Amino acid sequence: MEVTLTNKKQAWLHAIRLRTLPLALSSILMGSFLAVLAGSFRWEVMTLAALTTIFLQILSNLSNDYGDSVHGADSAHREGPVRAVQSGLIALPEMKRAMVLLVILSLLSGLTLLYISFDNLRLFLTFLGLGVAAIVAAITYTSGKKPYGYAGLGDISVFLFFGLLGVCGTYFLHTLSLEPLVLLPAASLGMFSTAVLNINNIRDIASDTKAGKKSIPVRIGRKNAVIYNWALIILGNALLLVFVFSKQEWGCLLALVLLPLMVNVGRSVSSKTNPRDLDPFLKKMAISTLLWVLAFGAGVLFF
Repeated sequence: MEVTLTNKKQAWLHAIRLRTLPLALSSILMGSFLAVLAGSFRWEVMTLAALTTIFLQILSNLSNDYGDSVHGADSAHREGPVRAVQSGLIALPEMKRAMVLLVILSLLSGLTLLYISFDNLRLFLTFLGLGVAAIVAAITYTSGKKPYGYAGLGDISVFLFFGLLGVCGTYFLHTLSLEPLVLLPAASLGMFSTAVLNINNIRDIASDTKAGKKSIPVRIGRKNAVIYNWALIILGNALLLVFVFSKQEWGCLLALVLLPLMVNVGRSVSSKTNPRDLDPFLKKMAISTLLWVLAFGAGVLFF
């Protein structure tokens, strides 16, 4: 059902896109569950990392709303939900001010996280650089003169920040070390998060083409984008198996209970050609990913 925005409060809540926050938190949860396996979990690290990630995700959502309105992707041809700036309820200068506020909140939260995590200046500065890179990535996905999302680089960014950097960075903040095998579930999560973006981009092929947004589905076509979606789902679960057998942490196999739900999403993306019909499965893939992480964590904690 299409959402109609009727007032500014509703428009802001819609622009924040609360439904995206659980997916953003998945990398923090996965890194924290892996830290539990390593015996170095810290509550304060998980809490501040989660808060920083929430601020960054909201910043990314607002920037996406702002950037797509400026560059024309949020036109009358778009099949997805209406955007806040597109609706006229929030002006571009208001959205800009909100983005500045989220940058400040992200920095404050991130600096506090680094302060409690490190007493080593080199590590502090390294992670500060990564944090600044995350802020820049959140803003420039669809905003600025050359938004990288319009060049088809969004998938790489999601894989890195929602997967490798998000999980491994959180793990390192807990443990002050990095085990190579942690890269496997980190890559799995990155692939599932990329699948969420890919479904979104398959839905928006027509409007993105008109706006000059060269997402991966626009570049390779719907048929190949569906194959790409299957590859992300299958390879992500295959990497879990490699991790489990390498670490002999058999409880983590519990995450595979989500495979049928992911397969259902893959089949639906393959069969439904009306863009409007894809939106529910975008949400289902995001929920599946979060549940996959929680099932993984349950395997760590209880088996």
